[in-house]
Amino acid sequence: MRAEAQAHVDKINDALSLLRRFLDWDRALRRLDELNARVEDQALWNDPKAAQEVMRERRRLDEAITATRTIERDLADTVELIEMADEEGDVEMADEGVANLAELAKRADHDKVQALLSGEADANDTYIEINAGAGGTESQDWAGMLQRMYTRWAERRGLKVELVDQHSGEQAGIKSATLLLKGENAYGFAKTEGGVHRLVRISPYDSAARRHTSFASVWVYPVIDDNIEVEYNESDLRIDTYRASGAGGQHINTTDSAVRITHIPTGIVVQCQNQRSQHKNKAEAYNQLRARLYERELAIREAEANAENATKTDIGWGHQIRSYVLQPYQMVKDLRTGVVSTAPGDVLDGALDPFMAAALSQRVTGEKVDVEDVD
Repeated sequence: MRAEAQAHVDKINDALSLLRRFLDWDRALRRLDELNARVEDQALWNDPKAAQEVMRERRRLDEAITATRTIERDLADTVELIEMADEEGDVEMADEGVANLAELAKRADHDKVQALLSGEADANDTYIEINAGAGGTESQDWAGMLQRMYTRWAERRGLKVELVDQHSGEQAGIKSATLLLKGENAYGFAKTEGGVHRLVRISPYDSAARRHTSFASVWVYPVIDDNIEVEYNESDLRIDTYRASGAGGQHINTTDSAVRITHIPTGIVVQCQNQRSQHKNKAEAYNQLRARLYERELAIREAEANAENATKTDIGWGHQIRSYVLQPYQMVKDLRTGVVSTAPGDVLDGALDPFMAAALSQRVTGEKVDVEDVD
């Protein structure tokens, strides 16, 4: 088989292997049989909430298993077609088979990612919090660039973006901002972006045109609904109100409508100022707090299971998950997975899916990649 075809076959087999490993194939088949039996039990439908959960799990498993089997069948059929064409010297048929393999490889990669988005909160909306590191205007401008990058990524995926909170920089960019992304699997994709992001460029704010390195952190946590209980004591909270800044007219700038809540035992701080009403800002801040506490619990579970876990660390050298180099050459490099792009302009315009897909896969395999950072 020609090298191009074999490369597609290898990629498809890698995706299938990851899918089977992720699903724990034999266990998944047994579990699907159990769920099918429960669906046929009329007693289940007396409890609508339980029935909904069973149907959701059944649909997810059935789709993943069916997709895997379909790819395996199509792969075998296409390989057989190419081998037959090669034996008969039918170049046109062989070329068609290779083209089919290329499409199948894309489908396998897509189905793999969709299957990986089956965590407890992956389907939920998500908050993305961005904070500038040390470095004043440089880091604040970089944080603003990240805010735009995630906004553009969300728009590409058809997600709705809301600005929950923002503190602008003195000259440019932002000191911090919190985005709310609404749509299917928003958290599942975005959760891999948590960590420190590093930018290297010729500074537009340096009259000597020197090369600068800037840092900003990204923190991602899921929106949770009322069905998920998060326990905390009101006595552990410190609630502060302050005057909101930014757009909003006279009212928003002359009343203490903005709300900040600090969870003292964990040090978690959330804040909201996008609403005119202090009551509405407080309600949104409470939602963020519950989400942050829930995400913290998920992170603890992943760490206990030795899974790849994005944690908040110092915003500086040695903690970055990805480097974006704009000068003297063009490159974006993920330091966890080794994924590289030579088109940073596209990445900063929201082309993040390859990085997210690789990070999701790595969470399943647990494989560490020895990646050197770029200068």
